[in-house]
Formats: sequence, structure tokens, C-alpha cells
Amino acid sequence: MTERVESARRRIFFDRVYDVGVSDEVPTHVDPPAEGDDWVALCEGQLPSEAASAWVIQPNCGAIVTFSGTARDHSAGREEVQRLEYEAYVSQVLPRLQKLIDRAREQWPEIVRMALIHRVGEVPIGESAVVVAVSSPHRDVAFEAAKFGIDTLKATVPIWKSEEWAGGKSWGLEPQFITEA
Repeated sequence: MTERVESARRRIFFDRVYDVGVSDEVPTHVDPPAEGDDWVALCEGQLPSEAASAWVIQPNCGAIVTFSGTARDHSAGREEVQRLEYEAYVSQVLPRLQKLIDRAREQWPEIVRMALIHRVGEVPIGESAVVVAVSSPHRDVAFEAAKFGIDTLKATVPIWKSEEWAGGKSWGLEPQFITEA
């Protein structure tokens, strides 16, 4: 049985133990790639939401969809959330984000550019924790691919959220087991 252990810097999933968390490998700032049509990144600082939206714009695209998941001051049964922090199994994040984009491109070949960027460390209320940006010639593909991007990211990328609220602290409402994309 797969189990997840609650500790500050370790998680058990896939029936194995991995050290996870913010490390020196995670930059505090990320810029758009100089070439290519995929942008995957993990960042410890403020996310480049506007840059991601601008980066996906291409002359052959009539649709740009950007989703920004922002830290909010509440969640189910938790009023007055005061602090959010994200940790990640760093070495697995970028490959899994790229695999997610590859799957999106298989399903929607019309995708022109796609960005998946997630933040780790503390995320103040109101700031972005994750950005998904997609461009395509038509809006239906851009909307569907963006929804697929955020939904699949949450299920397949090993990133965990800790919340502190007026009544306590916890790593999410329930165990979050990672699945394959």
C-alpha cells in the first residue's frame, strides 16, 4: 500500500522514500525559453504570469488562454488561511511537466505554445502558485488544453501544499498520491 508520511521535508509515495523540498536547484526567477514552443519551470520566487501570457502569443494563433492559480485566504473547512507553502520532488517536476505538455500536444495537435510553471516555497495570499498558458488557432483547443494542463498537473506532478490557518496547519485536506500522466 502506498503511504504518505507527514514531515517537513520527506514524503513517501510510489512505495519509496524520496527527499523533497525547496533546494538550491530551484531558481528564484525564470524567463521564457529562447527557443522552442514549450516552457516548463519550477520557481521559488514570484511567477512570471504576464510573461507566460505574452510568450504564448504567436501570429497564427487566435486564442490565448492563461490560468493562474492564486493563493487564497480559505479552503474547505479552513477559514482565515494565513500561509501557504509548496514543496516538490524537484528532480521529477520538470520531466513530468514536459510529459504533460507532450500528452496535451498528442490530444490537441493544434497547440502552438504551452507553458506550465509552478512555484515552491511560501506563496503569499493573492500571488500565483501555478500558471498554465496555451495558444492555438482556435479557442476550443486553448480552453481544453489549459484545463487539461492544470487538472493533470495537480494529479501527476509531485508538488505538495501546506496550509496554516486560524485553527491549525496541515499538508492538504487528505493524502495526495501522484499518478502517471
